[in-house]
Parts: sequence; C-alpha cells; structure tokens
Amino acid sequence: MCFHHHASSEEKGSAHYTCPMHPSVRESQPGRCPECGMDLIPEKKVHTEHAGHEGDIDRHAGHHTEDFLKKFVISAVLTVPVVLFSDIAATFLKVTPGPFPGAPYVTFALASLIFFYGGWVFLSSAWRELRARLPGMMTLIAIATSAAYLWSVYTLISGLGAPLWWELSTLVTIMLLGHWLEMRAVKGASAALKELSKLLPDTAEVIIINDESQIRDSKLNTKIVPISELKEGDLVFVRPGGRIPADGVVKEGRAEVNESMVTGESAPVLKIAGATVIAGTVNGDGALRISVAKVGNHTFLAGVMRLVREAQASKSRLQLLSDRAALYLTYVAVGGGGVTLASWLAAGAPAGFAVERLVAVLVIACPHALGLAVPLVASLSTTIAARQGFLVKQRLALEAARNIDVVLFDKTGTLTKGEYGITEIWPAGAKDEDELLALAAAVDAHSEHFISRAIVSEAKRRNLAVPEVRDFTRLPGRGVEGKVNGVMVAVGGEKILEGRVAAVPDTLRRSVAEEGEKGKTVIYAVRENKLFGAFALADLIRDESRAAIAALRAGDVEVAMVTGDTEGVARWVARELNIATVFARVLPAEKAEKVKMLQTQGKKVAFVGDGVNDAPALTQADLGIAIGAGTNVAVESAGIILVRNDPRDIPNIIELSRATYRKMVQNLWWATGYNIVALPLAAGVLATQGILLAPAVAAVFMSLSTVIVAVNALLLRRARVAV
Repeated sequence: MCFHHHASSEEKGSAHYTCPMHPSVRESQPGRCPECGMDLIPEKKVHTEHAGHEGDIDRHAGHHTEDFLKKFVISAVLTVPVVLFSDIAATFLKVTPGPFPGAPYVTFALASLIFFYGGWVFLSSAWRELRARLPGMMTLIAIATSAAYLWSVYTLISGLGAPLWWELSTLVTIMLLGHWLEMRAVKGASAALKELSKLLPDTAEVIIINDESQIRDSKLNTKIVPISELKEGDLVFVRPGGRIPADGVVKEGRAEVNESMVTGESAPVLKIAGATVIAGTVNGDGALRISVAKVGNHTFLAGVMRLVREAQASKSRLQLLSDRAALYLTYVAVGGGGVTLASWLAAGAPAGFAVERLVAVLVIACPHALGLAVPLVASLSTTIAARQGFLVKQRLALEAARNIDVVLFDKTGTLTKGEYGITEIWPAGAKDEDELLALAAAVDAHSEHFISRAIVSEAKRRNLAVPEVRDFTRLPGRGVEGKVNGVMVAVGGEKILEGRVAAVPDTLRRSVAEEGEKGKTVIYAVRENKLFGAFALADLIRDESRAAIAALRAGDVEVAMVTGDTEGVARWVARELNIATVFARVLPAEKAEKVKMLQTQGKKVAFVGDGVNDAPALTQADLGIAIGAGTNVAVESAGIILVRNDPRDIPNIIELSRATYRKMVQNLWWATGYNIVALPLAAGVLATQGILLAPAVAAVFMSLSTVIVAVNALLLRRARVAV
C-alpha cells in the first residue's frame, strides 16, 4: 500500500514509480498501488518537444474503481447480443434469433467495442509492464484477450474455423467485474491509514498580536489562513471541537484533547499551559491558544506517515517469496499456454479449440491472488499497528516479533516511570498522612531537587492545602528547612535527624530498614526538633507494566530486566512485577552484552529501551523496540516504536505479528493451491471426461480467488491486539 496524490508540478519530477493500471498513482519509491494492490513499476520518461514537460505522463489515463464499474456495465450490455448470436445461446439457452444479413459483422463490431473499450485498460497496462520489463497479470490478460480477438478476426476474414466472440466478450466483462471487486477490497484495506492524511484541517485561525499581553486578551484579532502558510512561532486559536493544525505548545487555555487517532490512547489528555499538542488531534470543550513548534513534514503526524510508508516499502521474507512465485507463475503461464496451444494442435484439435485452451490457461494463471496474498496482509498489519499506537519501521521487525522467546526491558522509563514518587508514608508526630505530607511539601516547594518535587507532586495529587514557608534554607548534603506557621520544619535524609531527634521509634526503624533493602530512598520530616514522620520514595512502577508482563507470560514469552541500579532496587522491581531474570548494576555499554548472552542460549530476544545508551542493545536484539518519547538515537536504532510509552503494547506487537503470519500463510496456501488445481483443468487434461474450463469461467475463478485473498486479509482487523 502506498499514499498517492495529484502531484504538483514540483513533485512530478521526483516520482519514479507508477502503477501499470493506474498511471495517476506516482511514487518516489517502490510499493503497492492503493487502488488495485499491484506492484508499482519504474516509470519511463517520455521525451517531448517541451523540455519543461520531460518525464510527464498522462495523469488522467489511470482508471479508478468507479471507472471499472462503468466499463463493466457498458460491456455487460454489449455482451448480451454477442452471446445471443453465438452457438452457446442455441445450445444451452435454447435461444435462436432469426438470421439476418450481416449478423457476423454486427457481432464483430460489438465484440470489437468490448475489446477496445472495456479491454483497453488491460492492453495499456500490459504495455507499461513490458516497457518496465516486469511482465505480470496485465500481460497475461492482454495476451489472452488479444489471442481470442485476433483468432476471431482471422476466422471472419478467412471463413475457416469457429470464432471466439462470445468467449472474448464475456472474458473482458468478467475481468472488469473481478477487478472492480478486487479494487474495492484493496481500497478497504488501505482506507484506515489513508485517514491519517485527512486528520489535518485545511485552515488554521492565527492570532495577530502586537505584544505579549494580547496572548491572554479575550478580544482576539484573528485571521484564517491555509495550513500550508503556518510558520513556526505563529500563535493559533483552536476552538472547542476543532482540530489542532500543527505540533505546538499550549500558551493559554485548558482542554481535554482526543489523541487516540495518532497515539492509540483512548482517554482524552488534559492540556494546560506548557503542555505539548499534536497536529491532527481533536480539541475538547475548552479553547486553546497554541504556539506553533513544528509544521509540514516536521510534525509528529508526518513522521508517523513517513515511518509507515518506509515500512510498507520494505518487504518481509514471505512477501519476497510470494513476489518471486508470482513472477515465476507469469513465466509458467506464458510457457504453459504455448505448450497447451502446440499440444492441442499437434493432437489434431481444431485451431479454435486450441486457442480457447491457450486463453483459459493464461487467464486462470494470472498471479494476482498470489501477488496480493502477502503484501495486502502486511500493509493492513502496518496500518493496524499505527492505529494501535506502535509504528513499524521495518516489516522484518514485525515478522520477527512472532518468534520472540524473551523480552528484555530496560527498567527506567519503560517498566518504571523514570521519575521518583512516594511509595510509603509513616506519620510519627503527625496525626495522619495528609498532615505530614502538607507540612513537608510546604518546605520542599522551594526546592528543585527531584526528591522535593516528588513530595510536592504527591501533595498536589491529593489536593492538599499546602501552607506558606518563610526563612527557607537549603542544607547541603542534608535537606531543607524553613518556618511553617512560625514553627521550624526540616525535611531531608537521615542526616537531617542529627542534633534534632534523639531516636527513631523501633517500629519505624524496622520499616525504614525493610524499604532501604529494596533500594528505596527514605526522607524524614522534623517539626520543632521532634520527628513528625518519614517517607519512602522510589522510581515508580508503571501500572501498565503489570498487565504487560502478565500478557507476555500468557503468550509463553519470558520476561527479563536490565538496569544500572543497585541489586536492592532491581530485586524490589523484579518482585513487584514477578520477573525472574534480572541484570543489575549494568553499565550502559554492557546492555548489548546481556542481549548477546541471552541469544547464545538460543533465544530470540526483543529489547525495549528509550535512552541513548540503549541504542547498541536495540541494534543487537532480534527485535528492537523504542519508547517513542525516548531519544532520537534510540528511535533510529529500533525496528518498532511505541508512540504512547505503554509497555502493554509489547504483547500487542507479538500478537499482531502472529496473527499477520497466520493470514499470510493462509493466503499463500489458497493462492498456490488454487493454481495447482486450476491450471491443468484450464489446459484441458480432463477434456476426455467432458470437463473443460471456458475462458469466461476461468476469469470467474481467477477473480474469485483474488477477492477471497483480499477478504481474508481484511479479517485481520478482527485480531485481538489490545491488552
């Protein structure tokens, strides 16, 4: 599958590949036609007298889904009288229209209209395939219809032999119907990803400002501009329910934004001043004033589309196999058709019968079903992945996911949030947790230390009323202190107790010791030289991590963890998440070595990380998965990117990979088995038993086979890929 659009004059020169059936589809890289699913072929430059138009082709020569329906209807109407004046009408339909002078020439005229009007798309497409030296399905159809037409013209001129007018007419008509059905199925598979390109609004409402005070001015002076005219630094106004036109930062306003179409996260995300927003997402009930940070090809949405296109331009091993088989089938069909023709002629069969067998072989062997068997499933799986919130950079990466034996997580930022939070609160002199937390947050509010930020953040989460602090002082190596309601309060590590608190109660000391063994940080609060309480803090474990690991285990996939933290921290996280294999105190350069160690045990390893130091391990692993919010280096080193920082997407990837492989194998078996059975029948091996496939029937079977493959691919949407 590939994106296509009506290129501007500047873009035309960059297109190098086109569809043999739809020349209006032009791409800068190989891929699949979004209209019919055929391989794009190298585009031949057409030299004209006007140098400025060199390389142009007729952009209106391509036929779209509606064109095939129209051609089918007209051809079907013209086919009716052709069939009525044929011998098959008298034999099977018991219809014998009265003879009239010139009847053979009327049939010739009607069949010629069908051949050139309805069948011209096959002839012109075959010509493009042959010019690109990539003969395929269109070439076979063109040879088959041309052979039937030329033989019939010969019989009309010479008076020798039986014409194939009704066979030709029904063949072209049924081929048009079959391609219309196929194109509808292919477009259905492509539609989901195409919707990404429609997420951006056509225009944006830009705020015209003369000074900073107008950013918050309730009376806005705005103008509507095309989205292509947006520039970085512009201030745009997004009304309730509107789409955000560019990546940016909220300057003013509060709203819940629906980001599900680009991140897969179903719950709306609250956006306030300072929050980042993504182009194409939908604003909720509030109004937002957004400073544009990225436009055009630099936006997140453009990056998603680029990654998906790169993935779909790459090919899996099964697709390479099906492509090679389809090419060989084309050669087999042409060779087999020639052998069939020669064999029947040598056996003394009438020339018309021999030509009819040739046509049937060429039609039945069209490799469309085989050519679509894998690419359509692969394209659809890449689309499903993008809609679920993980981007496939390389198809081989998605293919590898089904064979993964163990997932090795880098702890920080993947299984944990990468930020400290409170895990335990022990009130001592305080009456309850909230009183202790509010007092400690009052002093810590003036500190930028990550421990202080964690305490203040928890107080905000609980909506506590935090009192003011006076005479705030930092105590290097110990903590902070200040006066709250006229009373001195100190918050810090164990050293903060020195000279203030004589002893810590035994019950609290035991609890502190237990948490300390887990590698947690313990902070004390002292009020008027009396212990007020204590906190245990650690890198918070994601709630999603538990569900992700449970799902991996359910899918018979082992889980391991690597971290640079101490043994205590590593053991605590491992116990919380039920992870048996843990590597602690691992230096950044040693992460790749841990991947190799698992691989030497014969295991297929997926590594999940988000930092610069994770890049070697991501590259070494059989499957590298980068957290999307991580560094560019990690993202570039991975085969799959998680957009929403959710480890639950890891089992989703593996399940999608397995479902994709099942569909590919099903389609390959069907497409291959169909040809094994149908080709000999078309050649006439059972002719002595009265079993023959007429060209029109062969066309029905060929089209039906392709539609079955396309519909089976679409069933991939039912695959369960959500934890």
